[in-house]
Amino acid sequence: MSDLPPPGSEPVPPTPSGPPADPTAPPPAAADPASSGSAGPSVPAPGPAPADPWADQTGHGPAIPQQPGYGTQPAHPNPPDPATPPGGGDPAGRNAPASHPPGQSAPHGTPPSGWSAPHGTPPSGWSAPGGTPNPGGGQSGWTAPGATPSPGYPAMPGYPTPQGYPTGAPQAGWTGPGYPAHPMPGAAYPVPAGSGAYAGWPSGFDPQDPLVNPPHAGIGPWFARCWGALRRGWRQLLPIVLLTQVLPATVIGVLTLIISPDGQMATAPNGAPALPEGFWAQTLGFYGAILFAGLIFGALQAMGWAAGTWVIARQAAGQPAGLGSAFRYGLSRALGLWGWTIVVSLLVTLGACFCLLPGVYVALALALFGPVYLFERRDPVGRSWQMFHSRFGMVLGRVMLVVAALVAATLLDVVLAGINVELFGVEPMGAVGTAIGAVTITVLSAAVAAPTYLVQQVGLVVTYAEQRAQEGPVTAAQLAAELG
Repeated sequence: MSDLPPPGSEPVPPTPSGPPADPTAPPPAAADPASSGSAGPSVPAPGPAPADPWADQTGHGPAIPQQPGYGTQPAHPNPPDPATPPGGGDPAGRNAPASHPPGQSAPHGTPPSGWSAPHGTPPSGWSAPGGTPNPGGGQSGWTAPGATPSPGYPAMPGYPTPQGYPTGAPQAGWTGPGYPAHPMPGAAYPVPAGSGAYAGWPSGFDPQDPLVNPPHAGIGPWFARCWGALRRGWRQLLPIVLLTQVLPATVIGVLTLIISPDGQMATAPNGAPALPEGFWAQTLGFYGAILFAGLIFGALQAMGWAAGTWVIARQAAGQPAGLGSAFRYGLSRALGLWGWTIVVSLLVTLGACFCLLPGVYVALALALFGPVYLFERRDPVGRSWQMFHSRFGMVLGRVMLVVAALVAATLLDVVLAGINVELFGVEPMGAVGTAIGAVTITVLSAAVAAPTYLVQQVGLVVTYAEQRAQEGPVTAAQLAAELG
């Protein structure tokens, strides 16, 4: 009869009452009958113990395969306890079980930190939950090593934040720089406002600029800027116009009264009308003197145009613009502007020789040569021609408004000249009384034209600034700096 117990009568180890065993732990070693003290024949020794899966690990836990598309994962999904000391061990107030469940041996190797207790030490480099709260008020969670927590909404590991959107909570109204605004229906300029810009206008343009009329602003703002320039600078512009425009016109007018050829026709011996004696000599002398005076006073007038442009630009930029400084600047630009004035005058005269209309067209197309020379100092004829033809309707309309003021002043001068002739005759310089009267009306005629010079000065400068804005962003401060 065998000493072995019958089949099915082997002792069954009692079911442990502790927590369930870790499913990832290796199987426990078989109990040694000799150590248990139970009597009975020896049984065959079990085979070699299974290899320790954690024997080659150097960290606190087993290596978990990296999931595609995600950043570094923690060693265990259970959140660690912040009370655990840095070196591992049990948290404050909690003790690990004193022994393993009955009938089971402790797992081989070093268990990962955090598995010996419900809340262990987080893996190295990971910040524990419950530490420094998120500044944006988001849920507290794990923060990857070296990562910066986003304000408000923590970014998921492995998913980069879309470019152009901040990681924090959106601002009220979605107007922050990270949330691009969509244009409202009917908006003229769907460009978001940026640094130095105003909502609804392209970046770099200031609709409140006192000198530069932005693109597509219309004729109303152009008039407003002309009026603003006159209102700001009339105290400086009026003396400049009187000294450099009205005074030369007065001198030339008086000179015309003195040396104008005799307009009375003579009678030939046969009774036919004839030119008075010395008519051609007087005519050539008269036009020669007027041309010489025009050339001399042309430099003075060029100085006045440069000084007035300097005052307009500086005042629009909010910079000081004294009368003495304006004359000094005008003197420094007088010769160059005078030379280009002569060139443009010759071109207009040449065009007028072809049935007058080509001369008028050339005069309109080259009307901006003065501001171009003062602000850019390069190719004033070519640049003025290019501006005129690039935006033909706009420039023609603005220049024609200036020309309308000049035409009105010319008509007024013609009316005053007719009154002069009616009152004091064709040769008023023959008597003192008539001479004084004729000179008085001449001075009055030149003085009445002073507002026209102001309109011409301001209108052309504002028109030039508007055309510069059509080519790119520009401000009054930039234009003032270009004058030097």
